[in-house]
Amino acid sequence: MPDAQPSALPTVGEVLGPIVAKVAPEQQPLLIALAERIAAGRYRAWADQAGDSARRARLLACADREEEVARRVEALFADAAEVQADLLAQYAGLEEIYRGLFDGRPVADQFTIQAQGERLGAATWRSFAQRTRDDVARKTYLDCADLEEDSAVVLEDLVRTGP
Repeated sequence: MPDAQPSALPTVGEVLGPIVAKVAPEQQPLLIALAERIAAGRYRAWADQAGDSARRARLLACADREEEVARRVEALFADAAEVQADLLAQYAGLEEIYRGLFDGRPVADQFTIQAQGERLGAATWRSFAQRTRDDVARKTYLDCADLEEDSAVVLEDLVRTGP
């Protein structure tokens, strides 16, 4: 009997993509901003468990970037709070779905999943930038992509360097 192969890690896109696809295109950035805030909470939880202050600081900086992405995107929409409240009502299990990506996995796998999610986030913000005609929104989305990439680099480095 052959050895069982470990299952591939889930991806943020596989899990959240179908939800995003159900949302009207003009509301998708606001849904993703909600996911950014959820991710910020995940980073803070990792920081609380960090073994040293440097690792903790790096994870808290990632959390801050997630919050910054959410703030910048929300600032583009006059009705952001109302739309997000409606989206949260429609997708009340969003946080549990996101948490399910990580539960029971070693921290290195969690970091790998999140790093892939950050790279997907960067690509998504760049896609939004290409589709908008609004110069302010385009710059905001491109800046958000850079913030996502910064966090991906941190996580990938933490996986390489270990606990």
